[in-house]
Amino acid sequence: MTHFSVKPFKMEADITSQAVGFASSADFSIVNLFLRADIIVKSVIVILIAASIYSWAIIIDKYRLFKKINKSSEEFEDKFWRSKSAESFYNSLPANIDDPMANVFKGSMQAVIKSRSRSNLSERLTNILEVSIEKQMNIIDKNYTFLATVGSTAPFIGLFGTVWGIMNSFQSIAISRNTSLAIVAPGIAEALFATALGLLAAIPAVVAFNKFSSDSRKYSQKLESFSKKFILII
Repeated sequence: MTHFSVKPFKMEADITSQAVGFASSADFSIVNLFLRADIIVKSVIVILIAASIYSWAIIIDKYRLFKKINKSSEEFEDKFWRSKSAESFYNSLPANIDDPMANVFKGSMQAVIKSRSRSNLSERLTNILEVSIEKQMNIIDKNYTFLATVGSTAPFIGLFGTVWGIMNSFQSIAISRNTSLAIVAPGIAEALFATALGLLAAIPAVVAFNKFSSDSRKYSQKLESFSKKFILII
């Protein structure tokens, strides 16, 4: 009776000691997870890290851009409405001014000055302003497509790495015929790491894309409002 009651406890102790020994020897650092992965999972990890780094570079660049142009456009608009005339203000502008609203104004004023006929001037000026605004907004909206692409595809790329890592875990089990934690855990860890990287790349990209898209719409409305007022005074 004593023999049968001790054996289960002995087996449980063996399993526990095996798990504890594995937990103490295994290293689940990011570097080791990457090094243990096969070429497919490594490729997924490299792609997601590169996409995340480039996304953050775009996010920082767009943040600085909107901060700069919102301030410069407010200053330009304030100086414009306090000037004596549009032509005198145009002549006082520096040649290398770097503000979308100022560039729209300069392009339209050049057309007004060069125009010999005043007939249909409002219609021609409207077309010029529309083209100028579209050109400036294309510059502002540059790289938005990349943010949208990363936001929509990164989770699926990470999921692909997850599926591949789990498949490797099952293959390890089949080859070794051992279902212990030491065999299963590394592949599962790699798989979850790929998923985490996919989300890490996608979430900031989606948030930034929505935020900067909203900022672009607001700035475009500001340019259109200025252009309408400018046509009226011309």
